[in-house]
Amino acid sequence: MAGELTRITPRDRHLLELLDQHKTFTTEQLVDLAFGSVGRARNRLNTLHERDILDRFRHYQRPGSQSWRWTLGPVGAALIAAARGNPLPRPSAVRDATARLAMSPTLTHLLTVNGFFTSLTRHTRADPGTRLARWWNEARCRDAVGAIVRPDGHGILTTGGYTVPFWLEADLGTETLTRVTGKLAGYAALPPARAYPVLFWLPTTARETHLHAHLTRNGLPDALIVATAVADTGDLAGPVWWVAGYDGGRVRLANLASVGGGARWRG
Repeated sequence: MAGELTRITPRDRHLLELLDQHKTFTTEQLVDLAFGSVGRARNRLNTLHERDILDRFRHYQRPGSQSWRWTLGPVGAALIAAARGNPLPRPSAVRDATARLAMSPTLTHLLTVNGFFTSLTRHTRADPGTRLARWWNEARCRDAVGAIVRPDGHGILTTGGYTVPFWLEADLGTETLTRVTGKLAGYAALPPARAYPVLFWLPTTARETHLHAHLTRNGLPDALIVATAVADTGDLAGPVWWVAGYDGGRVRLANLASVGGGARWRG
């Protein structure tokens, strides 16, 4: 490990911190986070894998092959622990954690949540005036709000003079709409300091349309801002967000402040 300290780059350290916080990313997600091209990403990731800084796994898929899912390797986990003054983990314990993650029934949901934030990061990297100032995982959200509600993630976007915080619900289309919208009562119960817009990231336009119809029939908790977008719709910071109860068309993420009466977020 001592030898790696002379070879590891600031970008490598950044990737290790992200993997420690968010567990796993696909190759494409890591391209969005830190690399300019798939080729450069693969070269560096393979090098880090050969040095046990990173580990990886993928499931059988036919035709073709599944993208690698990257995690901390034994050396990477030891570097993180050393930087924080924690006991160094045993290599076998790090490998076991990767194996459990590879077989976890929540893996797809985790990658979906991470995919939202990596996609948003990709677009903010292309715009010097926009920045993802905060990105919390589910565990960090739970520390902040307790048992009131269980967000999948939390972020703060700063752009154009606005600071827009939000909670994220990543939907896979596996729950009933009643169960999905039932989560809103918890968000409405949060204290004013945590009363952020709730973003639903949905798998299809049909799911999105049905969700809005359900909200129209059943209503929203007072003062709660809910907006939706569909996966693979482009720039998540752009005009892709459909705000429940708003008939002015899709809006930019930064404009949730004005659409939802959130002037208090302006910085």
